[in-house]
Amino acid sequence: MTPQSANSSNRVLVATFPVGALQCNCSIIADPVSKEAAVIDPGGDAEQIVKVLQDNGLKAKYILHTHAHFDHIMGSRAVAEKTGAKICLHKGDEWLYNNLATQGKFVGFNLDKETTLPIDHYLEDDEELELGSIKTKVIHTPGHTPGSTCFAVAHDESIVFAGDTLFQHSVGRTDLWGGSFDDILSSIKGKLFRLDESTEVVAGHGPNTTIWEEKRHNPFVA
Repeated sequence: MTPQSANSSNRVLVATFPVGALQCNCSIIADPVSKEAAVIDPGGDAEQIVKVLQDNGLKAKYILHTHAHFDHIMGSRAVAEKTGAKICLHKGDEWLYNNLATQGKFVGFNLDKETTLPIDHYLEDDEELELGSIKTKVIHTPGHTPGSTCFAVAHDESIVFAGDTLFQHSVGRTDLWGGSFDDILSSIKGKLFRLDESTEVVAGHGPNTTIWEEKRHNPFVA
């Protein structure tokens, strides 16, 4: 898959494709001039992710995790080892990140041979990460997990990578480790719904949507 310009001004390159056994949406965002890139949620198929980077001459600077459920972090170690990118996660999910094998057992996956690398950078709410001229804002959105985080890229047509916090006409489940239905609704209404209504939402699984669509038609938060 080749990253496509997210707008006519060619200010940011974006590619999104499903990876891993649970088809997590992995995204690559990049500055077309510096070629600095971030990989968001490498949940598996590390070779495919690295190939997209290599085929487009991109250098991964960050590996950004929307949260630390196993299906969003399974490829993190391999991608980091192959690219030298920094592994980034909100500290609220460090306990999940460090218990990858235990997570797998709860859902029937044998992950005893899978191990994680140390976290290089702890994400903080409202911080900005730079990829060349592209700035990515970190939005802490607890609810699906305590450390769930979204990444907003502001350009002519803004986009937010929402992980498993917000889906098309749905929200992330809150019956797993550290989940809170009240918190996820507060995160969506208080933070994501404050974004421009034209903002495209890339969910952790399934199709994209927009803030406008979810404000009006999401039965959980509309």
